[in-house]
Amino acid sequence: MTTGSTASVTNAHELDQWIEREGIRHFKIGIFDIDGVFRGKYVNREKFRSAVAKGFGFCDVVFGWDSHDELYQDGIEVSGWHTGYRDASVRLDLSTLRRIPFEEDTLLLIGRFEEPYARVCPRSVLARTIEKADAMGFEVDAAFEYEFFLFDETPDSIRKKGYRDLQPFTPGMFGYSILRNSVHAELYHELIDEMDAFDCPLEALHTETGPGVIEAAIRHARGLDAADRAALFKTFTKVFAQRAGLMATFMAKWSNDYPGQSGHLHLSLRDKSSGQNAFHAEGEPFDMSQTMRQFVAGQVRYMPELLAMVCSTINSYRRLVPGMWAPTASNWGVENRTTAVRVIPGGPNGQRSEYRVAPADANPHLAEAAALASGLRGIEESLELPDPVLGNGYEDPESLRHPLPSSLREASDRLRASEMARAVFGDTFVEHYAGTRDWEDRECRKTVTDWDLARYFEII
Repeated sequence: MTTGSTASVTNAHELDQWIEREGIRHFKIGIFDIDGVFRGKYVNREKFRSAVAKGFGFCDVVFGWDSHDELYQDGIEVSGWHTGYRDASVRLDLSTLRRIPFEEDTLLLIGRFEEPYARVCPRSVLARTIEKADAMGFEVDAAFEYEFFLFDETPDSIRKKGYRDLQPFTPGMFGYSILRNSVHAELYHELIDEMDAFDCPLEALHTETGPGVIEAAIRHARGLDAADRAALFKTFTKVFAQRAGLMATFMAKWSNDYPGQSGHLHLSLRDKSSGQNAFHAEGEPFDMSQTMRQFVAGQVRYMPELLAMVCSTINSYRRLVPGMWAPTASNWGVENRTTAVRVIPGGPNGQRSEYRVAPADANPHLAEAAALASGLRGIEESLELPDPVLGNGYEDPESLRHPLPSSLREASDRLRASEMARAVFGDTFVEHYAGTRDWEDRECRKTVTDWDLARYFEII
């Protein structure tokens, strides 16, 4: 198939010409909900053109239910029976236009909610944060990298098995394996090629330590585009896997036996006037400019308050344990993979921070908004950066004084109490989002697990 460039499409008239030229027959539009789930539908060409020109309505229930379509019962004001589940206005973003490589002659377009729902729309939350950076004189460069497990299973088989005794795609603990990726070269090649055609190009793809686990580094992009790429990569990697008779999971931790799955976020700022990396200063310690020092200081300072936006599920906190390649304290280090923020002295083009606390199950738009907003706050407040962690961040005495929240409920409480979060993201977002996380916590606490049964059924 030919991909066709959409770079010149800026209005409905140009879109019509492009559709005619490329022979497009199918159209798909969608939005990302509070959990980062891609929700959308097919529309005909007339509806597609109208939605581009005028916007369209999307039922506000997407802000009134959880990731399993269970309606929130209390504490949520944005959507509910009291709103009548009315239509919320969505504006489509032509800059997101792309062809779906494994759906013949099909276009995809992403939207974001307008007011008053823009206050809680994840893409809008990130867009406002990027606008803040722009007002401060910066452009934002970002890149996500994801670990995900592949299984030789189907949606039906995993449910029949009760998510137990699953068959990994490949056996054994074999990180960076040339053997594995050569044996299954066709699958790797196809994923690389399809993501490239989908405008989600990968810089690297390799096996990680664990049976069937793969890590993908998505090529960096400007702020909002980077999060869009990450969210689309997660959704359509699952599609890719299922079309191949496999299953992919981005759970933060699916097994007690293996490390969790990360969704690390790399960030840097570029000076708008010069176009130069604002984080790089040759000759300074670790080549860190004052801007970068203040940015990282803000990330470290506000991480505990914003953690619920990044580690957004109950399962996220199964990953945040010592020795599992995930941080347990709000700290930083230079090229240190035991810290929450890793400074990478990458030269004039690659100097950046790596937000290592982020798991694979995070909503990319909200994770980037949290990591970026906290860094910008550090610049605004001229925060001083504490000393870097040298060696093992899990045992560092100073790090032990700044632990991260250890549960979703604790993180939600910290977000709700955060003056910084309310000032940056607004009361409506904080109350809505914290309310959805409290719901997630309550749903978990009322569930009897296998651990409960094995622990207490006979002995207690």
